[in-house]
Amino acid sequence: MTQLFFSDYEVAEELPPLVIFGAGGLGREVLLLLRQLNEAQPSWQVRGFYDDHAPTTPTVGGLPYLGTSADLNATAEPLAVAVAVGSSASRAAVMARLTSEQLSFPSIVHPAVALGPMQRIALGAGCIIQQGCLLTCDITLGRFVLLNLGCTVGHDATLADFCSLMPHANVSGAARLEQGVYLGTNATVIQGVQIGENTILGAGAVAVRDLPANVTAVGVPAKPVKS
Repeated sequence: MTQLFFSDYEVAEELPPLVIFGAGGLGREVLLLLRQLNEAQPSWQVRGFYDDHAPTTPTVGGLPYLGTSADLNATAEPLAVAVAVGSSASRAAVMARLTSEQLSFPSIVHPAVALGPMQRIALGAGCIIQQGCLLTCDITLGRFVLLNLGCTVGHDATLADFCSLMPHANVSGAARLEQGVYLGTNATVIQGVQIGENTILGAGAVAVRDLPANVTAVGVPAKPVKS
């Protein structure tokens, strides 16, 4: 089998070009995801990384650092962009800066994650769904939703724009996460619970009842500790 990941520049030139915004650890994980996609079926010519905070080395994961959001906005050619920023608020702030009409934001889904037509899953632009995630049926994901490794989302759940689920977070059936909600590693939202916008549910916390907007909640059951 051809090892496409050894050189992204050797992937067929006719593939659409894509860059990653975010040159940190999540950016390198998204690069791995894209290389896994290209192994399954050549899909993207991955060019390199952009970030408003330049990395300490000229390359990231073997690909070049290409510049800031201003540089990316100045592109003269159509470019797909994967926004690899883990914080919900920071990801929304990045998107407010990426204004060029040349930029598009495809959803990037690991090839082993099932999203078939019988599942009736609505997927907004710019979502990233990592390896090991399990989504059942009748689910709505808004724009720029991040599902990190091994997350689960149950039936009739809704995750609004810019929600972020860290590894092994679980959203039960008919739960609703409003815009910008952040679930820490191994956090759980019980069936039917609603989480208000921009609220953070800490690692390992379990939301057994609705939580208001703009708070941080921790514990089992989860209780707000600050706003």
